[in-house]
Amino acid sequence: MAYVQKLFEENFIEYASYVIKDRAIPHIDDGFKPVQRRIIQSLIDTDDGKFNKVANIVGHCMQYHPHGDASIYSALVNLANKDLFIDKQGNFGNVFTGDPASAARYIECRLLPFTKKVLYNPQITEFEPSYDGRRNEPVTFPAKIPLVIILGAEGIAVGMATKILPHNLVEVLEAEIACLEGREFKLYPDFVTGGYCDVSEYKDGNGKVLSRAKIETTKDQKTIIIREIPFGTNTESLIASIEAAARKNKIKIGAINDYTTEEVEIEIKLPRGIHADEVIDGLYAFTDCEVSISTNLLVIRDNTPVIMTVTEVVEYHAKQLLVVLKKELKLEEGQLRDRLHARTLERIFIEERIYKRIEEMKSKEAVYLAVRTGFEPFLNEIKREITEEDIERLLKIPIRRISLYDINKMKKEIEEILARLKEIKYHLANLTEYGIGFLKGILESDGERFVRRAEIESFEKVDIRDAAQKNLKVKYNKETGYLGYDVSNGKVLFDASIYDKVIVIKKDATYMAMNVPDKTFIGKGMLYAGLADKETMESTVFTMVYRNKENEFPYIKRCKITQFIMNKTYELIPEEGELIKFTTKEDVSAVVDFKQQSLMRSLGDTFPVEKYLVKGVKARGVRLKAKEFTSAKFVKTSTIENS
Repeated sequence: MAYVQKLFEENFIEYASYVIKDRAIPHIDDGFKPVQRRIIQSLIDTDDGKFNKVANIVGHCMQYHPHGDASIYSALVNLANKDLFIDKQGNFGNVFTGDPASAARYIECRLLPFTKKVLYNPQITEFEPSYDGRRNEPVTFPAKIPLVIILGAEGIAVGMATKILPHNLVEVLEAEIACLEGREFKLYPDFVTGGYCDVSEYKDGNGKVLSRAKIETTKDQKTIIIREIPFGTNTESLIASIEAAARKNKIKIGAINDYTTEEVEIEIKLPRGIHADEVIDGLYAFTDCEVSISTNLLVIRDNTPVIMTVTEVVEYHAKQLLVVLKKELKLEEGQLRDRLHARTLERIFIEERIYKRIEEMKSKEAVYLAVRTGFEPFLNEIKREITEEDIERLLKIPIRRISLYDINKMKKEIEEILARLKEIKYHLANLTEYGIGFLKGILESDGERFVRRAEIESFEKVDIRDAAQKNLKVKYNKETGYLGYDVSNGKVLFDASIYDKVIVIKKDATYMAMNVPDKTFIGKGMLYAGLADKETMESTVFTMVYRNKENEFPYIKRCKITQFIMNKTYELIPEEGELIKFTTKEDVSAVVDFKQQSLMRSLGDTFPVEKYLVKGVKARGVRLKAKEFTSAKFVKTSTIENS
């Protein structure tokens, strides 16, 4: 048993770590999950400037990815629809309507030049063996921009999840420039579907946002047109949510039509007697026209899952940009110095006719020695040790190159190399300035492709109770004792919405709060039924006269019902009480007939109810008189005074 438990614990930890690091959570360095990184690597491997069948890319990617072709295909389509790295040809689906892409054998793709500009340099990329050891795949790409917040991501791992919203590339690069310049910056999400976005609770990537559809109305207020939709929805799901709300009587619509093509256009026709301003709040409250999106910026950094803020991501990548650019400059500097050394050797080798020294040499060693000796007078020009590889390369120069040797062309190339080395030296000394220039270059060349779509706007979340239409007629049938909006042949008591609550007081002086019922049995002789909203409960006073069965004296009680637990039965009067009369009227008096000691008939004693305090629902009543009584009733006070 101990062995099994140990095996389980070890395997579970290994599985959890794998899912977190190698499947679900993106890496901060390049913003990719492993499958996305492998797709980009496959596109680089097959890049020849022409379109490739997606099926071919998927097949190639399986050399890197151990989880099958279905996940590769869906990830490639999603990545391509970001319109950032991949040039598409064919039907890649529609992000507005939710229509799927065509099969992999029918669509094609290739890398955009932007990809290699910001993402790929194999000479400074760290590689590791693929799952079967046959190929090498990048650990991460040396990305020059914070792709993790540009692309966005969503993933669920063991015990953790990430939800990163996409941001506008232009705004992100401007924020990175501001970071390098030491200025403050703020970033907010942007969605390809457009709409409105309330970021008041975004909390730098770890809060929530509200995303709303952009809605227009016609002049006659009889037609609603949805032009842009919230993030995470499509026209199909949005229409389904509207139809579901209409079926549940939450909103009133006549007909709904979808005319979406390249742009969203959903038309909602309203029925007679209903206008747009009565429906729009309901669309935001009861449908996907408004969605709340919680965010959690969880990424892999230093081989560990870490929660970061958007600001921290930009600052991290500002530093990474300088590191990557420095590596590239150093790499280019080394390559240029190698070229300069090679060209200098070639020039001296040909100009000074050193090749003539090897004509009579009879061994390889003698040839090498003759060449090396020939360069000795010029060592101050060479500035680097001459290796056997250098000599071997010189000996392989074709005779026609020697005969056609152009000294001016060689000098021009050397001058260009020296000029570029001078530029690199300046850039290395002013790396921040060079990084800012690089980012500005991207903005100039590619900025026009990335226009903000979602409008930042502050709006209050619509309360579903306020938006719900009171279109339910709550009736009570005193013959059958049923209450609800589906009761037939009953008296209409009030109008309600499906989100309202109802207070019901029965003839035994018990009360209960419940949701608006469709049809429920209350019993014959119901005393009261009304909405249990704050306004009604604050303004309604329940007055009752009851008999104390222990002494037969009359008591009066006045109270308000302001607190309750749903579907729990409460008592209005004490256990020893017997309800005699009940009212919610204010301008009334209790008229009580007491038992008489003589044969003379009394008109009864009058007690104006306004003289008695309104107390809590748990309070006991006030004794009217220490005398047994026969009956009681409520009479309008003004009537008594006039008589």
